[in-house]
Amino acid sequence: MRKGTIWRALVLAAGLVAAALLVRLARDAGLLDTGWVDGWVRGQGWQGRLVFLAVTAASTGIGVPRQALALLGGYAFGVVEGVALALLGTLIGAAGAFGYARWAARAALSARYGRRLARADRFLAENPFTAVLIVRLLPVGANVVTNVLAGLSAMPLLPFLAGSALGYVPQTVVFALLGKGVRVDGYVQLGLAAALFLASTVLAYALYRRNRQAAAVAEEAENGEPAPAPPHDGPG
Repeated sequence: MRKGTIWRALVLAAGLVAAALLVRLARDAGLLDTGWVDGWVRGQGWQGRLVFLAVTAASTGIGVPRQALALLGGYAFGVVEGVALALLGTLIGAAGAFGYARWAARAALSARYGRRLARADRFLAENPFTAVLIVRLLPVGANVVTNVLAGLSAMPLLPFLAGSALGYVPQTVVFALLGKGVRVDGYVQLGLAAALFLASTVLAYALYRRNRQAAAVAEEAENGEPAPAPPHDGPG
């Protein structure tokens, strides 16, 4: 393994450790409460919007829960604008983590785990949007981990961002409503979580079946066996 590749892998590891420390510092400094929003964002016009966007991008990029920033967006700007700014900031943070992981460690993984990585890359290359959407719809999971793993793969950036944007919407809306002060009943939240889990499960199953069918066709072609013909009814 080349020295440059090793250094990049070390940079990725150091970056992940630094991100974990920064998340803790952000919480201790009150980044997840409304104090800094009142002082720097609310009533500050476009400057406040830029501050919120920058803080959202930076903090979600290092692992601060995106739901907390959506809540603060609803508190600062109302539901519609809060959702839009929180969603945009989270996508910028996701793109940053994605690019950082790809620059820092993709080459190192390819050199060490080329064959295994190639299998994952083939799967993701065929279904990047759906694969990301499934993960984002799940009501549990670490946003920053998904960003880094996607960056380590050969997944293109555009479907990664598109799947993320669509998958982020439901929880972003719910937490922006909570931030605005709209009472979202606990049963509604539980129902949304169940619906998101069901949707992600259905998508995952469809993706699994599609991948198995594609693998079967590829294996038959490799072995020189023709794919089975579709059933034909009627004369002729």
